[in-house]
Amino acid sequence: MSRPNINQWFKKCKGTKITKKRSVGLRGCPQKKGVCLKVFVCSPKKPNSARRKVVKVRLSNRIRLTAYIPGQIHRLQEHSQVLIRGGRIPDLPGVKYRLVRNKLDLAGLSGRKTARSKYGTKKPDKGC
Repeated sequence: MSRPNINQWFKKCKGTKITKKRSVGLRGCPQKKGVCLKVFVCSPKKPNSARRKVVKVRLSNRIRLTAYIPGQIHRLQEHSQVLIRGGRIPDLPGVKYRLVRNKLDLAGLSGRKTARSKYGTKKPDKGC
């Protein structure tokens, strides 16, 4: 039996592609706890125009990264405890994480009717 030539050998070696993780800072965890270092606003990429609220966070595993604060109003300060999850912001380059509303020091939005689970809003009571 003859040995395979180089092209046949390389064809056999091709296995499944290794996909690169998008949220590297979380180290495989769904969420991580962190402390706010700096709360600031920045403007999005070219066609859009707004003031996006962003925070620099030091995670429990000592990694520092920037995360987006969803919703309109927040009361975050420098040493606030926050819970962070994956999810990039297409407008902001380099921001690949979001904060979880209604957990730790970041309160949920009040008076929200749609997409309540994303902003930590409880179901409104029926007024009889």
